[in-house]
Amino acid sequence: MTRIFKFGGASIQDADAIRHLAHLLDAHDSRPLMVVVSAMGKTTNGLEALLAAARSGADDDYRQRLAALEANHLAVAEALLGDAARPVTQRITALFEELDERHQRYRQAAYSLHYDQTVCYGELLSTRLVAAWLNHCGIATEWCDARELIVTDDRHQAANIDWEATAERVRSLALDDGRLWITQGFIGGTRDGLSTTLGREGSDFSAAILAHCLDAEDLTIWKDVPGVFNADPRRFDNAVQLHRLSYAEAVEQTWYGAKVIHPRTLAPLQRKGIPLTVRSFLDLDAPPSRIGPEPGEGDRLPSFILRDDQLLIDIAPSDFSFIDEARLADVLARLAAAGLHANLLDLEAMRLRLVVDHKPEPLAPLLADLERDYRVTTRRDLALLTVRHHSDALLAALSEGRTVIAERRNATNAQRLFHAEECPETWHIPG
Repeated sequence: MTRIFKFGGASIQDADAIRHLAHLLDAHDSRPLMVVVSAMGKTTNGLEALLAAARSGADDDYRQRLAALEANHLAVAEALLGDAARPVTQRITALFEELDERHQRYRQAAYSLHYDQTVCYGELLSTRLVAAWLNHCGIATEWCDARELIVTDDRHQAANIDWEATAERVRSLALDDGRLWITQGFIGGTRDGLSTTLGREGSDFSAAILAHCLDAEDLTIWKDVPGVFNADPRRFDNAVQLHRLSYAEAVEQTWYGAKVIHPRTLAPLQRKGIPLTVRSFLDLDAPPSRIGPEPGEGDRLPSFILRDDQLLIDIAPSDFSFIDEARLADVLARLAAAGLHANLLDLEAMRLRLVVDHKPEPLAPLLADLERDYRVTTRRDLALLTVRHHSDALLAALSEGRTVIAERRNATNAQRLFHAEECPETWHIPG
């Protein structure tokens, strides 16, 4: 049975990281193996900045950013391959010429369409580099274009999968020929050849799509941490690893913003009962975390999910009437059309409060649209803390010294919104 490995940008951020990846893959010589790879390091951020420069008409800034991205990828190719780098550097140069042409074609198009025709190049570039290095190391590798495998609709930046067409294309690959197959995460394509993306950080979802279509034995997501924790260890100094947890618990955590796994990853795995392992590419001996149908200790321990840079939107009818079902449906439809998700939703008779990630590009037109029909106020610079499997004592300790601006609670989950300046850089979970 096929195995699927997924590697994020940190695992291929430079030439040394790509060399380490090759050693790891050489040690896992079972076939068939399909490897899904993200863009290098912070390349997607760089491409988003390039997109902004292109759309603003800042040509000098655009050219400088384009040249810097190309120089970085060419430098990695030459550091890896030296005198043998010419074939891959030619491909990299051709991809940047194609990217430049796409910008000229789409710079006046809708933002989401232009976005998808831009950021897909991060993964196309990274996988060309990795495939070239693996073949150079004697690991027979076949590169394939995810835009021709994962068929989607044209809902740009959050495309929906055509599962039947995707399965047909994926199953047509000759995976049992002894080669390692490498493709891109995060991206897909429409039937008429437009690039699409599956949502920011969507490479995990790409790997799950392939696992589902191939009835894979398992999916392993390789990270710079050993597994899933009950809180982000970069923000909570006493976070603990959850070695086993169920699909259901993992879905709940990702829904509220836990970042180890993309939120859309679990559903296609659960439908086929395919286990997911999260493990460290830095410490191969570290015990991993495993997610599957059976509950584990991760389903019982309190978990803490912190979202920074939040915006509170207060919405009230301009005619002093109720927020009834029709108005609630209207507001949420506009939110969905803007591609935004309500991280917290609190409803009163004449007020709806939404907490969303502060993303100026989609927020500005949404707020302008809402203000035509409602009274709207906003508050910035907020932090949202979600606690799963909470207790009153735990919430009290975590809120001490902080103003609770908004709150939502049920039997399993509690959410509290705080001023960002009242929150510590590093939190401590009360014991």
